Amino acid sequence: MDDSMDGFNQRRKAFEAKYLHDEELTYRIHAKRNHLFGLWVAGLLGYRDDGAEKYAQEVILVEIQKTHEDDVIHKVLRDLKARKVKISEHRVRKKLEDCREAAYSIIMNDEGL
Repeated sequence: MDDSMDGFNQRRKAFEAKYLHDEELTYRIHAKRNHLFGLWVAGLLGYRDDGAEKYAQEVILVEIQKTHEDDVIHKVLRDLKARKVKISEHRVRKKLEDCREAAYSIIMNDEGL
């Protein structure tokens, strides 16, 4: 194998490693975002301690099983409506975005980036 092929293979492997790392970061940020968001919603629903944690895990699971981008929002809005919690969809979406920003900061600080 000549040096140009070896260099190409090294670059390919580096690119693949970076891609996998980026995908893992994205997954971890989404999971953390949904955990924070789930805990916030659990508080609105009146859940505490283990109940709040269980609800947050349900929100994380929706993200993993999702078939549509807004499945997490739809689940939360249905749950809030069922408990007669009055809150706008806009506020819920804003909180989800706030949780994404917080999750990004937490994960990136954990990574030392």
